[in-house]
Amino acid sequence: MNILEAISPIDGRYRGKCEKLAGYFSESALIRYRVRVEIEYYIAIIKELRRDNSALAEEASLRAIYQEWSLESAQRVKEIEQTTNHDVKAVEYFIKERLDAMNCTLPREMVHFGLTSQDINNTAFPMMLHEAHNEVMRPALEEIVTIIDQMAEEWRTIPMLAHTHGQPASPTALGKEIKVFAYRLREQMKHLDELPFGGKFGGATGNFNAHTVAYPDHDWVAFANAFLKERLGLQRQLFTTQIENYDNLAAYMDAMRRINTILIDLSRDIWTYISMNYFRQKIKSGEVGSSAMPHKVNPIDFENAEGNLGLADAIFTHLAMKLPISRMQRDLTDSTVIRNLGIPLAHTLVALQSLKKGFGKLLLNEAKLLSDLEDNWAVTAEAIQTVLRSVNYPNPYEALKQLTRTNEKVTADTISAFIDGLDVDNDVKKRLHDITPHNYVGNAMNW
Repeated sequence: MNILEAISPIDGRYRGKCEKLAGYFSESALIRYRVRVEIEYYIAIIKELRRDNSALAEEASLRAIYQEWSLESAQRVKEIEQTTNHDVKAVEYFIKERLDAMNCTLPREMVHFGLTSQDINNTAFPMMLHEAHNEVMRPALEEIVTIIDQMAEEWRTIPMLAHTHGQPASPTALGKEIKVFAYRLREQMKHLDELPFGGKFGGATGNFNAHTVAYPDHDWVAFANAFLKERLGLQRQLFTTQIENYDNLAAYMDAMRRINTILIDLSRDIWTYISMNYFRQKIKSGEVGSSAMPHKVNPIDFENAEGNLGLADAIFTHLAMKLPISRMQRDLTDSTVIRNLGIPLAHTLVALQSLKKGFGKLLLNEAKLLSDLEDNWAVTAEAIQTVLRSVNYPNPYEALKQLTRTNEKVTADTISAFIDGLDVDNDVKKRLHDITPHNYVGNAMNW
């Protein structure tokens, strides 16, 4: 398929930005993960029934079926599915074909023995999510947070007028305001790192009915617990219906959504700072900001990030709310929904790359930050009235309120004259005269 013919921009316009995820969430990848589970189970159950954990002679050849995966292999499974009209049964028949082709002497009918399709799906999907997270998403998040930390450090000593409710407020430091986002993201990433990746494995209704009736003397619960942990890297859910509970998966979606919400907040703040001229953007030769206005350099990277993060969050929310709900022991609504597992991750990955690109274009306009501070001497009122409170000066808040809430502009001279007129000791006046919008930043630079 030509990417120009793709319905989704993830597989079209943005393909190059999220192509890494195709190895985890494409149809071919899903089939490969299913084959991987089936093969690993086949090896494990033969060893279990033989009560011999030594390597099988055919083990390497069996694993090569999924390790040497090709598009032709995936296409063969899809061909079989045309007849079975069942995707997991097609995988079983595909593996049996391969066993026949390699003249495998192991018992053929132990492929998919005692399992239902959800034992395969509910381990394949958590595995693909787990590995995509570890190998793609987590490093991409870490890279962005590292960049944010570096910007915060670079701008640590740059004073900046704060804006609460959109109005001038007590000064802060640009670096500290950027650091807030790195701190928030790292706190949420801690929660993300603690989440277990779980799977369901227990037969048709989660009770090992078929396994137990065939081999009643085996501890199938212990076998399945060890199989998921040691071979698939998953934590087995002990009590399930025919499908997994999806609660851990929902927790992952919620954790990613919180991270994305923080990134939306950051994108909007940087966008606003650009509009205030606190930042300019590097100009790249040949780029066009507007088709009509030649002068424009639009903050498109932060807009692109915000849009993709919002779309990702909408899908994360639906997945988190839908998947843990199933009628009785199983309905099929989860099956079509969970196939979209990679979509919100892809939109998130596109957003992360847009943020990285946008951060790389930022040029600090320190003169604008300093001029805004100089233009807002009224923000020193908090400092002055607080010092006056500390020396028990009567009604300092009200005095500063009367001074600053006028239609007249409050300037350095206005503040200086007010301080000179106060009935306080000279050392107090000196302390007050030393306060400026540029240095009234508290410990915003000390972290």
